[in-house]
Amino acid sequence: MNAIFITVRSNSSRLPNKCYKKIKDKHVIEYVIDQAKKSKFVDSIILCTTKLPEDNLLCEIATKNNINFFRGSEIDKLDRWLGACKEYNIDFFTTADGDDLFCSHELMDLAFLQNENDSCDFIYGNNLVCGSFTYGIKHDALKKVCEIKDTEDTEMMWVYFTETNLFDLSPLKNVPDVYKRNDIRMTLDYEDDFKFFKTVIEKMQMETFDTRDILSFLDMNKDLIDINFYLENKWKSNQITKTKLILKEKK
Repeated sequence: MNAIFITVRSNSSRLPNKCYKKIKDKHVIEYVIDQAKKSKFVDSIILCTTKLPEDNLLCEIATKNNINFFRGSEIDKLDRWLGACKEYNIDFFTTADGDDLFCSHELMDLAFLQNENDSCDFIYGNNLVCGSFTYGIKHDALKKVCEIKDTEDTEMMWVYFTETNLFDLSPLKNVPDVYKRNDIRMTLDYEDDFKFFKTVIEKMQMETFDTRDILSFLDMNKDLIDINFYLENKWKSNQITKTKLILKEKK
C-alpha cells in the first residue's frame, strides 16, 4: 500500500496554530490535503498528528475531507509515522508537511513510481523548489530507524537515513525542469510566509490549482516571491541548529 502522510500539529513556537489559519474560508492544512488528493498512485492519505487535545480539530478536518488520520507522539515524528504504517498497512509513503500548501502531487507520484522500479529505502528531493517535495520512505527502513535512534525529538529526521550508512538512498528521479530552482520559498513557518500564501491564492482567483500553476503565476508576478524569500536562510539555519543524530550505543 502506498500512502501520503500529511504531518501536522498545532503547536508551533514561531507561528502558533498556523495550521488553523484560513485563506478564502479554508484552513491552510486543507490546501495540503487538496494537493495530496490529486495523486494518481496513492492508496491512502493519512493526516499524522498528535494525541494532544489541541489537535482534535485537525482530526475533524481530516474526517470532513474524507481522509484518514493517525494520532501519535507529539515530538517523535518517526514513531508517529511508524504507528500510521502499522495501523494502515503501509509499505511505502511520501511525506507532505502541513506547512507546504503548494506541495506537488506530480513529484509525489514520481516517488511512488520510483519505489516500484528501484525499491530504494529513502527518496529525497535534490535542489527542488522549497516546499514542493519532501521524502519518500519505505516502511521497513523506518522501522529500522526507530530501532537505532536514541531520542524522541525527531523533528529533523532525515539524518537517521542519510548519515547512518544503513540505507539505500536516491534523489527523486525524472523531475521536470520546472521544479529545479532555488529562488522560491513555499513553506509556512513565519508570518510573512502566511502573507505569501494568502496573497498568491487570493490573486490567482482559481478554485483549484497545482504546483505548476503556482510556479507559472509566480513567474508572471515575481514581486510576490519577495514577500517571504528573504526568510529562506533564517529557516535553513534554524533547521541546521535543530538537526542532531542520536543513536543507541552498540552492544
